[in-house]
Amino acid sequence: MKRNLIRAVLLTSALSIPGAALAQSSAQASDQPSPGDTMALGGNEIIVTAQKFEQRAQDVPITISAVGGQRIEELGITDLDELSNYVPGLNIQEQSANNPGIVIRGITSDSGSSQQGPRVTLYYNGVDISRSRGSYQAIYDVDRIEVVKGPQATLFGTASAVGAISIISARPQPGFSAEIKGGYGNYDATLLSGFANAGNDVVAGRVAFEWRKRDGYVENLASSQTDDLYAQDQLGIRASLRFTPGERFTLDLIGTYDRQRNGGTPFISGTYPTEAGPADPFGSANLGGSPLSEQVLGNSQLGLERDVYDINLTATYEISDTISFTTVNGYREFDSAEVFDADGSAAWYLEFAEIAEGWQFSHEGRFAYNTPALRASLGWNYFTEDGRQNVPFSSEEGIFLQCAANIIPGLGCVVPGGVVTAAQTTALATGGAVSQIPYRSVFENQGQNDSYSIFADATWAPIPEIELTAGVRALWEKRKSGYYAEVAPSVLTGGPSLIPGQIDTNGQTFEASEDYSAVLPRFNLLWRASDTVNLYATVAKGRRSPVVQLNARRDPAGNPVPNLQLVPQETVWNYEGGVKISSGFFSGSLGVYYQKYDGFQVSVIQDDGTTITQSAGTASNLGVEAEMRVQPTDWLSVFFNIGYIDGGIDDDNTFAPQVSGARFRLQPEWQASAGLTVDYPITESTRVFFTPSFTHRSRIFFEVPNNPLISQGPVTLVNLRGGFSFADERFEIAGFMRNATDEDYLLDAGNTGGAFGIPTFIPAEPRFYGVELTARIF
Repeated sequence: MKRNLIRAVLLTSALSIPGAALAQSSAQASDQPSPGDTMALGGNEIIVTAQKFEQRAQDVPITISAVGGQRIEELGITDLDELSNYVPGLNIQEQSANNPGIVIRGITSDSGSSQQGPRVTLYYNGVDISRSRGSYQAIYDVDRIEVVKGPQATLFGTASAVGAISIISARPQPGFSAEIKGGYGNYDATLLSGFANAGNDVVAGRVAFEWRKRDGYVENLASSQTDDLYAQDQLGIRASLRFTPGERFTLDLIGTYDRQRNGGTPFISGTYPTEAGPADPFGSANLGGSPLSEQVLGNSQLGLERDVYDINLTATYEISDTISFTTVNGYREFDSAEVFDADGSAAWYLEFAEIAEGWQFSHEGRFAYNTPALRASLGWNYFTEDGRQNVPFSSEEGIFLQCAANIIPGLGCVVPGGVVTAAQTTALATGGAVSQIPYRSVFENQGQNDSYSIFADATWAPIPEIELTAGVRALWEKRKSGYYAEVAPSVLTGGPSLIPGQIDTNGQTFEASEDYSAVLPRFNLLWRASDTVNLYATVAKGRRSPVVQLNARRDPAGNPVPNLQLVPQETVWNYEGGVKISSGFFSGSLGVYYQKYDGFQVSVIQDDGTTITQSAGTASNLGVEAEMRVQPTDWLSVFFNIGYIDGGIDDDNTFAPQVSGARFRLQPEWQASAGLTVDYPITESTRVFFTPSFTHRSRIFFEVPNNPLISQGPVTLVNLRGGFSFADERFEIAGFMRNATDEDYLLDAGNTGGAFGIPTFIPAEPRFYGVELTARIF
């Protein structure tokens, strides 16, 4: 009922706001950029809206990296994880579209639990979509992407404890334009994308889409599986409507549908061999899943089926030349099911699925006041979400016990040649009475969270050279968690479950809830030292919500009862300062930051494969980030970015000594990228373009505590894109190559298998190359 009410409110708003505004006049000039538009100034400057006002990136007194849609195309970026290679302090790991890990300044936000809050706000057209399993968003037909670093609670809400990523799609424009692009590459990769835009100054519409399909790049030897691992089949469709009945009013209505039907994640065992040879993270895999996959896990095939529906309504009305009101409303619903083989071998051992469903609604109202001496905003936000993470498990009892505990010495689990000798265990243990005893269980965590907040932000310029900013957000939230489990007793052991620690709730769903509140401030200083040099400093507080962590335990009588752990909030104070320069053909920035965490939350995989959150006490980060772009001519630009982080959980940590001194998960010490773009006109209607680039990342650890065997050493990647356009850019032919040197490196390691003593390894992308053809109508 609550969800249906929200849908009705959103639809009513879409129908009613324009009618109310028809009688209003407007002072918004048609040649001014809207909040979704990118404007290049002097070749090196970009207009951003990180502070909810249109500003040059140089004039924003926080560390921000903004990448426009044209730049994304020049670099050949097709996903957020590729974008992160070019942004210092950002690292995005897409283990699958269902499980993206977003890392800002070495702090990861990737938990799939419905009970746990994110650290990084992912914004899509002004609305928080940070829930991990619903956050993946294809980045076709985008205007720009802003990466804002450091706590930004007053600007991007409470989930932005360490930063925010804001994706702004291209908005409809007056006139007609269209584009169609087709591409083909190795691994039978196919691309079809495009957009069509039509309208006038009052009503304009835009439809964009992208379809990507590719064979998997990891061979799966299992005969039960039809696709190789990491096959891709993705479709995204977006429809946008812009309504501007007068100069003072603008309404944007955007609907998006995203679909993934991707192949299985290659969790390759580092312990068990296949028929192709010894265990090799970069070799073939034999992931057969469970013979009962369709019955127990929901699908006979490994892989992901995911659907996301998103609707966004944003309206801005200029009450006067200095005062405006903006409302941003969004509803997002996701439904995903992923089947995966967690042991990484041919054995019917650790076969899981993750079924994640949820919806969320956000409403924000904001008044803004804008004069040369004072900019201010005052508003409110309501955010609600309801989700669940359901995890069924399938195994065979004899195989499980043999592989986990070696109950028949000398038999082994999977021996050279890929033979699953553990398959004989049940027959041997029962004297041949039975040969297989299938086992199944399921647990589910649930989360329903409501957050209410009010915020205020003001920037005062006592003189034109100085801007002082102060902001605060006060919030109240209610976090409600649920948990249930269906756990069968073990036939062979006679115990209550096969996996230690799994407890059946006897058909009950346990529930618990808590209320919390917090106040989150920020303070900023901007000094325009000259026409080309700006200095800035900022102090801000961030917060990750407490966790109402709920599962089950047994009371002294052996009955299942709720096991509630209240994990305290994680707070961070961020101190940073830097310089931004924009002078003719050169632009750049240099920033230094220090972050201090209290109650730092870490995710720990338990012996039963489940993940819980616990506090690791204090942690800190000290880092430097620099970005530079030089454009000496109209046809040549050069860029260089670098970031350094000295961070981790503090030494001598008595609160959690097992993780003292550990670096954060997925945190490199060094990260750098460099490249150039040549865009040279051959004739008046023909040009050639070429963008070579390289990215480098130092060693990262995949787990806390750190284990050198569960890590990836330094990685340097070379990427290329080039081609030519003709007929005044109406036609374009381009070729691309990613990971041109075909470097072998890991995307992740450890994973669920690591909790059972058999870590698995996920290989990252090999060399990809192909060609794309584009036709445009202006």
